[in-house]
Amino acid sequence: MRRRVAAGVGFAALLFLLVQLGALALVPTFDAAGYQTVEDPSDPTNSLVYIGAILVATAAMLAAFKFDLQWVVRGFVVLATASLSWYVFSVLLPPLPAIGASIVVAAALVVYPEWYVVDTAGVVMGAGAAGLFGISFGLLPALVLLTVLAVYDAISVYGTEHMLDLAEGVMDLNLPVVLVVPTTLSYSLRDATTDVGSGDGESGEDGSEGDAHDGGDSDNSPTDTDNSPTDTDDSPTDTDNSPTDTDDSATDSDEPADSDGDESSIRDAFFIGLGDAVIPTVIVASAAFFLPTELTPSLGVPGLPALTLPALTAMVGTFAGLFTLLWMVLKGRPHAGLPLLNGGAIGGYLVGALASGVPLLTALGL
Repeated sequence: MRRRVAAGVGFAALLFLLVQLGALALVPTFDAAGYQTVEDPSDPTNSLVYIGAILVATAAMLAAFKFDLQWVVRGFVVLATASLSWYVFSVLLPPLPAIGASIVVAAALVVYPEWYVVDTAGVVMGAGAAGLFGISFGLLPALVLLTVLAVYDAISVYGTEHMLDLAEGVMDLNLPVVLVVPTTLSYSLRDATTDVGSGDGESGEDGSEGDAHDGGDSDNSPTDTDNSPTDTDDSPTDTDNSPTDTDDSATDSDEPADSDGDESSIRDAFFIGLGDAVIPTVIVASAAFFLPTELTPSLGVPGLPALTLPALTAMVGTFAGLFTLLWMVLKGRPHAGLPLLNGGAIGGYLVGALASGVPLLTALGL
């Protein structure tokens, strides 16, 4: 039982690592391709514009679910998947194969949305989104973005709880607004029973947020591409972070199963919002791209010329936040993900920047 939980935590960490390494690998190629999306990356209002877009997208999605227009949300997410996939493939492949590959990724989500298809698309989307944000958000805008979204995530989960409503609608779509972490090889997202469970936040490129959440046979905890709550129930099809009716999540103790050790009490999968992986990675990519190269030279890792000490320590901080989050979630309580993840990423980044000799004001983008 402990091995199943440990394997799930390890797989979640692997997905986060792939998103972060992918973003770092894409930073120089995105820059060379001219994919920077703003004229002045150092302008902190860029973050406020994006946050405003998140609020608008959240309201629009809630309205779509209220009026049974799930097909609109599904279509938007599939199109966003194809678009972000094209950005990634366009710097790796010739034009026609890149278009074809992006269409294949989007079509696979529609035709066969199994967990490994969703995770593959999520990693591609997450790396692409974080890479684009990383070269478009300077250090100060990136820090503003992470800080404000962490606060918003906490408010939307512990205060207004509107992310729970959004999660309920999003998770039933079986789209890469979440990363699916199975704890058993027999788990099937397509066959999982739909249930009302714990909620997350927004969806990836459409500006939603998400969190980590545990799910068992019947729940799909929600997450989008930003910040939402995490939780420990067992259903694979919810989008919120609260326990479902069939909750097999961990008890208040550290044990992931009941005191009898019954395997059936262990969740078959848990879910982490794609935004929980993307948003902290923005500061990783931004640190690699915007800090002075004379102070933060490349660490010389093959295939990752953009990897510097501050980027590396931001990654370490993200994983410290992730493991803390999953430990809390496995104790059976829902939690917002971005406060821990973003806090860890920012703290790790500042430690690495100062250790490299970067003045504090420069590290803060001031």
